[in-house]
Amino acid sequence: MITALYIATRGCYCDLPEVDPWDKDRDARQYRGSDPVVAHPPCERWGRYAGENLGQDDGCFEAALAAVRRCGGVLEHPEGSHAWRAFGIPIPPRTGGWIADGLGGWTCCVAQGNYGHRARKLTWLYYFGTNPPLPLDWRPCCKRVPGADEATGAERRRLIRTGVCQRLSHNQRAATPVEFRDLLIALARESQRRP
Repeated sequence: MITALYIATRGCYCDLPEVDPWDKDRDARQYRGSDPVVAHPPCERWGRYAGENLGQDDGCFEAALAAVRRCGGVLEHPEGSHAWRAFGIPIPPRTGGWIADGLGGWTCCVAQGNYGHRARKLTWLYYFGTNPPLPLDWRPCCKRVPGADEATGAERRRLIRTGVCQRLSHNQRAATPVEFRDLLIALARESQRRP
């Protein structure tokens, strides 16, 4: 069994027989089980626009990190998350590859666009388990920006800078693609496999 923490109600983790989903109503901060986890703690309070609310997430990230370190599994957060520095997790390079944190955990940067997302969506992962993590698709993700080829000058630069992600709805941006979900579940399973 895999436990999915902080997931969307009726999202892609629901209705999977091998997954115990913890959405907002179940309050993932209360998870005390021993099954490996896939954690998607809220990211709004850890991003560049958090302002004076930076880090004020009612302990969600801290609880997710503790669950991953206690049970094994993987935690995901947007690239650039201030939570990494706040909790002493090494900042991974954008070029791919896992780096160790010295506590038995590993971190990396991966593009969800290589796993089915409509945008590039760089994401940081933190993995903790009995084995080194699986290799991932480290290729640069080259999602095309609609309209950029036809635009010129400042408009072209703006389209490329803001990218595809800004043209998606909040739900489209936040959704976990099925292929990426399956990768995270595989990492959680791998975290418990004995060498």
